[in-house]
Amino acid sequence: MATTQLDVPIGGMTCAGCAARIENGLRTFPGIQTAQVNFATEKATLHYESETLTTAQIIGHIADIGYQVPLERLTIPISGMHCASCAATIERALQQIEGVAEANVNLATEQAAVVYLPTQVEPAALRQAIRSAGYEPHDTHTELATGPSTETRKAAEHRTLARHVIASAILSFFIFMGSMASALAPSWLQHPYVLLLLATPVQFWFGRPFYQGFWAALKHKTADMNTLVAIGTSAAYGYSLAATLIPDTFERLGMGSHVYFDTAAMIITLILLGRLLEARARGKTSAAMRQLMGLRAVTARVLRDDTELDVPVETVQIGDLLRVRPGEKVPVDGTLVSGHGVLNEAMLTGESLPVDKGPGEDVFGATLNSTGSFTMRATRVGQGTMLSQIIRMVEAAQGSKAPIQRLADVVASWFVPIVLGLAVLTFLIWVVLGPPPVLTFALLNFVAVLIIACPCALGLATPTAIMVGTGKGAEHGVLFKNSASLETAHKLGAIILDKTGTLTRGQPVVTDILPHHGYRESDVLRLAASAEQGSEHPLAQALVEAAHNQGLTCSDVQDFKVMPGHGIRAAVDAHTVWVGNHTLMQMAEVPLDKADETATRLAEAGKTPIFIAIDGRHAGVIALADTLKPHAKEAVAALRGLGLEVLMLTGDHRRTAGAIADELGIGHVLAEVLPEDKARQVQQLQAAGQRVAMVGDGINDAPALAQADIGIAIGTGTDIAMETADCTLVSDDLRGIVTAIQLSRRTMRTIKQNLFWAFIYNVVGIPLAAGVLYPVFGVLLSPVFAAAAMAMSSVSVLSNSLRLRRFRPS
Repeated sequence: MATTQLDVPIGGMTCAGCAARIENGLRTFPGIQTAQVNFATEKATLHYESETLTTAQIIGHIADIGYQVPLERLTIPISGMHCASCAATIERALQQIEGVAEANVNLATEQAAVVYLPTQVEPAALRQAIRSAGYEPHDTHTELATGPSTETRKAAEHRTLARHVIASAILSFFIFMGSMASALAPSWLQHPYVLLLLATPVQFWFGRPFYQGFWAALKHKTADMNTLVAIGTSAAYGYSLAATLIPDTFERLGMGSHVYFDTAAMIITLILLGRLLEARARGKTSAAMRQLMGLRAVTARVLRDDTELDVPVETVQIGDLLRVRPGEKVPVDGTLVSGHGVLNEAMLTGESLPVDKGPGEDVFGATLNSTGSFTMRATRVGQGTMLSQIIRMVEAAQGSKAPIQRLADVVASWFVPIVLGLAVLTFLIWVVLGPPPVLTFALLNFVAVLIIACPCALGLATPTAIMVGTGKGAEHGVLFKNSASLETAHKLGAIILDKTGTLTRGQPVVTDILPHHGYRESDVLRLAASAEQGSEHPLAQALVEAAHNQGLTCSDVQDFKVMPGHGIRAAVDAHTVWVGNHTLMQMAEVPLDKADETATRLAEAGKTPIFIAIDGRHAGVIALADTLKPHAKEAVAALRGLGLEVLMLTGDHRRTAGAIADELGIGHVLAEVLPEDKARQVQQLQAAGQRVAMVGDGINDAPALAQADIGIAIGTGTDIAMETADCTLVSDDLRGIVTAIQLSRRTMRTIKQNLFWAFIYNVVGIPLAAGVLYPVFGVLLSPVFAAAAMAMSSVSVLSNSLRLRRFRPS
């Protein structure tokens, strides 16, 4: 058995004992003959049986031992693919390369996504494998495979294909007229040699791509759509050529000397037309990606040495000061330093309303500054910007394969060989049982079976819907990590919502000011905020912010003292002010009268009461609470309307959690749950048979996000690339969760419709082409109509996927 050496870099080793542990683990894995792990070089050298093991299995085993293998990902644009069998052929070629851990080829995006060991294989070897399989790889653009260079190439290919379709159609028209022996056609056009002259360039020039694909597949002992078209049209052309050159022989054999140049030419023309329509439709499926790419600013106005310079956005560096004027795009991510702006962030977050931005607030590249002028400091540039991260996530999702696509891949791998067998069987049956001229009938039905049975629709059914679905998600601020998460979302039965930072704002705000003993609300708040302005406690900051929002001016503080766990005491405007809890009031010997009842009522409503005393006299109660986010109640109601069980998870006290849950209409509350126990709560629901989604802010919720069937992270740009989440909401609008689930359900419905029609088309079409209706109804399916039906099958699947572009969250 063949033995292969593999050098694997390993991350996470902290001592020589780690190396020994990995060695022992690898040596027990079946198929590995020797294993040496060097702690100094952080590399394992293996000898294994390549017929038994794959690189992916070895990497997976190292992960099971508890260590990670650093891998690289490369996206390679490919031209020349036309069906699911083409994609499968390239996948097999890539997976056979030692060092490739994963290879996914997407027919809709015309890309190969390869995960590989950089120590074992070079990108050039990957491209050579694709080229050897009969397809043309292209250089990966620095940003994306859908970058400008690829778009230019595709546009050129599209123009060439359009010219070929037009020229082939003109020649086919004259061939058709001459073959029909119509009175409209001159006699010279009906001569077989003229028809041969017209048909030959169609067959071998415009049909050249089919022969090239057929030959490449033959070299690799595979078959694809090109195989079917090349054999089918060659059979019709070859028969006609023989009938033209040696008509007497055909007459003596009783076969007739009728020629079928029109059949071969029309088939090639119609299939080329189908490819042209398909290319246009594919272009529309990637419209969302191109729109994202087009959002980027081209230039930036940099402030250097008190002068403004317009420079290419690629030259902006972190720390640069940039000026943004009204009507301009923000060039990169950064923090607003001075000035003011009203920014439209809809293209990134899905939020339709403009957002006011002031000093200290974050701004994101590609957003539009509607009004105002400001200066910002660049904090993230190039690949680090929010837009670039979004584009990478969408690209990764579109290039991945959904589990539902596995069925189509399995069928496609067997499809063409089975069709070839059915076509030969059809030919033999007609030769034995068909009416005279038997060879003519057998040939036409043989060609019809080959042409109508095209796996294009099957290969496009899933990836085109995934492309449009993930693109629409990005348009509405919902980013799926991969297509598997997009598929799983439609199966959810329960959704767990973290409270703090997810359902609520995550920071306390003043909700009630209840003055006592004749004090005014403004006086109570101003004195309390003045006393607290030296404190860093979140509740103190909330008091100061509330005073600022009401336009109150805080006074200077003297004799500031903190009572840990209880509150503070300070001198403000010749007054002694106490701000804190009930115990602090007891320490200050302040009689509360009925304020205790007020505080109890506020606490039962999920709020935190703070007592304020001035000069030894109770002055009032201020209530603070972590308030609900806008649309939180609406989102919860919508999730329940989708048939989901909605639960709230929090580490807060049960009474506080219950008050929030009652306000939201959530009946199931998991309160006083520690961060490390959140994942266990998810497991319990899964053990009961539920498909569970966990929604959190991606910080202490990471274990639960990873444990859930779908982890949904609430992000505002900082958590956009979290590894633990399967789906990220760019904004903190909880209605994005509803959008994600609705989009998943709509996308999966479209995929199932596509697969149904792709399967039904072949189940019905192949028997018709074989002639099953002829014995009863005398009906045969012309190879020309078979070609037209085949072309339209792919276009219909693409058109159905494009209906997703009309998706709007409800």
